[in-house]
Amino acid sequence: MVAKKILVTGGAGFIGSHFIKHMLKKYKDYQLINLDLLSYAGNLNNLVEIEDNPDYHFIHGDISDRKLVNKIFSRGLDYVVHFAAETHVDRSINNPEIFIKTNLIGTEVLLEACRKYNIKSFVQISTDEVYGSLSKKGFFTEDSTIAPNNPYSASKAGADMLVRAYFKTYCLPLIITRSSNNYGSNQYPEKLIPMVISNAIKDREISVYGDGLQARDWIYVKDHCRALDVALHKGKHGEIYNICANNEKKNIDLIKFILAYLGKSEKLIKYVKDRPGHDRRYALNTEKIQKELGWAPEYDFEDSLKETIDWYVNNLF
Repeated sequence: MVAKKILVTGGAGFIGSHFIKHMLKKYKDYQLINLDLLSYAGNLNNLVEIEDNPDYHFIHGDISDRKLVNKIFSRGLDYVVHFAAETHVDRSINNPEIFIKTNLIGTEVLLEACRKYNIKSFVQISTDEVYGSLSKKGFFTEDSTIAPNNPYSASKAGADMLVRAYFKTYCLPLIITRSSNNYGSNQYPEKLIPMVISNAIKDREISVYGDGLQARDWIYVKDHCRALDVALHKGKHGEIYNICANNEKKNIDLIKFILAYLGKSEKLIKYVKDRPGHDRRYALNTEKIQKELGWAPEYDFEDSLKETIDWYVNNLF
């Protein structure tokens, strides 16, 4: 039996590395090719347990390198799962250019290669942030208008629009997924949960933007990978699928939970000036992926968050 080949872009990053490990563990008829630039957030240590697996292959490179991308595609691929992106809002405010290069131009390079080499399916990994900010009630659906409020989310929204345009114009087999905030092991510590854990253990101040009442929905990375697996195999081309686990928490409440679990004082919290374009609330309706594709989250929020905290305590210090 000939193995199916999946190109995973950004596979050394947080979610991408979990997805590669999920796929190799579950399936025996896939080869996973990881294309990653290894920027500050990419780390091959995230994949050390599978680096010798004969069905895994790493390529160091940039998704915006058209020559390299075409070379990889020309060797034969079945699927592409596109994680590679600049993702940190604060960094996008300070330096939007790299977000445009990676998230927009890089996506265009991949789409052109898909058009040339007849890929069976391409999954664009996007974010709930493309929808912008939500009021105190309600949920974003896949039909909600996108209204990004910072350079990061704008670059991801632009990439989503490119994917949509390539589906409409060229009839390419493309799918978009938009997930809520992820948490789990191996996440780069600029993100909220590992940042809070790191600072708390070192008894450092934990900066909280504004009043800390911004609300986010959280999904365990393993549940997200399960959803992506389902979207890849059962998703309908041209469709968008929201992915979340209905664990909506205010930032300040999440921070206080982590501090309490670590036995640390709330005196470490320091309220600072809010950042520009800070969305107040994200919340997703996931009826579509649950009803049409049969996916549902499995992991309990508090149990998996405690497991995540324990992992950082045991692996970072």
